[in-house]
Amino acid sequence: MPQLLTGATIIDGVADQGVDGRAILIDEGRIAAIGREADLRVPADVETVDFGGKYLIPGLMNANVHLLMSVFLETLVRYEDRYEDLITEAAQIALKSGMTTVFDTWGPRRALTSVRDRIDRGEIVASRIRCAGNIVGFDGPFSGDFDGRISGVGSSYFVDRINAMWVENTGRHLMWLTPEAVGEEVRDYIGRGIDFVKFASNEHGATAAGAFLQFSGRTQRVIADEAHRAGLTAQSHVSSVEGLRLSLEAGCDLIQHCNVTGPTEIPRETLDLFGERGCGAVLFPLTDNGLSVLKESVSDFEWTMWKAADTNCRNLVGSGATILMANDGGIIAPEVMREPMIKNTWNGLPEGEALGRLATGHFVWLRAMEEKGMSPMELLRAATRNVAEAYRVDDDLGTIETGKIADLVVLDADPLQGAKNYESIHAVIKGGARVDLGALPERPLLTADLPGPAEEESRYHRFLHHGARLPGCPSCLPGPR
Repeated sequence: MPQLLTGATIIDGVADQGVDGRAILIDEGRIAAIGREADLRVPADVETVDFGGKYLIPGLMNANVHLLMSVFLETLVRYEDRYEDLITEAAQIALKSGMTTVFDTWGPRRALTSVRDRIDRGEIVASRIRCAGNIVGFDGPFSGDFDGRISGVGSSYFVDRINAMWVENTGRHLMWLTPEAVGEEVRDYIGRGIDFVKFASNEHGATAAGAFLQFSGRTQRVIADEAHRAGLTAQSHVSSVEGLRLSLEAGCDLIQHCNVTGPTEIPRETLDLFGERGCGAVLFPLTDNGLSVLKESVSDFEWTMWKAADTNCRNLVGSGATILMANDGGIIAPEVMREPMIKNTWNGLPEGEALGRLATGHFVWLRAMEEKGMSPMELLRAATRNVAEAYRVDDDLGTIETGKIADLVVLDADPLQGAKNYESIHAVIKGGARVDLGALPERPLLTADLPGPAEEESRYHRFLHHGARLPGCPSCLPGPR
């Protein structure tokens, strides 16, 4: 049934300010017309929805999520046959939070593309997914690129199978090959149905905190060329100033977390390359308060890196770079969130400051970049139009224009009056259909509360923790304190 949305201030992502007194006619999932209600040719069977006093913006888009983020041994064993369910849950959380399209930049290709296709067919109500599968050049979750502790703990049968689900033919072995041979492997991987190509310019930090280069400039150019030859976009994972520059020169369409360059700030000439090459700059910022909290829990070296990342964010604003909203958003199993390995990192920041949370991290991003000098309209475009253009889906998405897919978010408060107002979600419309936000996620798994304690736990005593204070010499007690 056609719908007519009336009463709201429309902030379309094209004009530099919102417009009142306009209505939006939606038919067959797309925006059929925008204009004064009296001037529109409205079908007789139209359903009129009055959003008086509200604000209509394009559906939010996230340039970097991981819908299966919780790649810890316990999680992957517990849900071994339910990876698609975990991805669906995450995509529904994203939609509930106003993100109508998300780009998954690392995950198990087969499970991701299966859920992607079911969403596209209308079998699942969730955020629209586009995905890269593996990051070309990285090995799987249970490897030195991510968590090398698991090899030797889990059976080789399970470890190898999980790694293969993520990696297939695109792992670290490509570093031994000629650029031409790498191109052949990338071409093969593209043929399996991914939506864009992501490759590693730098390592993932397991060996040298991200300083090592993963691929030569020649190989990076070949990978980017293979993506473009297939009509796909190319992007890279970077974590050093030289890795960043190599990716810009290779012809990437966007570069992930490009503000993260170790303890070294991005040189001016490299900042200028973003504008010259038309490359999208995906930033991972923290708020000022988040940085102050994090400073108390990380090492001096890590803090030096975070300070440089913050300076890079500020320098990229106004540099000519097209900035994209992204946050590495994912859902981590609640029992894992309790662990010190998470608590003492940026993922362990309080909910209102934790950038990496799928449900709320994009709101943190908007507040953080507001603090770093982005204008209200620049913030809106970073979360909508810029992402669509960088991924080349702007014919259908990213702005409120006639002919485009009707992806909209209705807010109670004006986002141009403060980034905090993005949190005032009143309604989400995807493909012309209003989403029942209260019904999502339909089958909570990682977002469900942990079960209560088992009966036996009330009688359980830890060996070194059965009293308020265990007497003895602290240096003689090797257990956890």
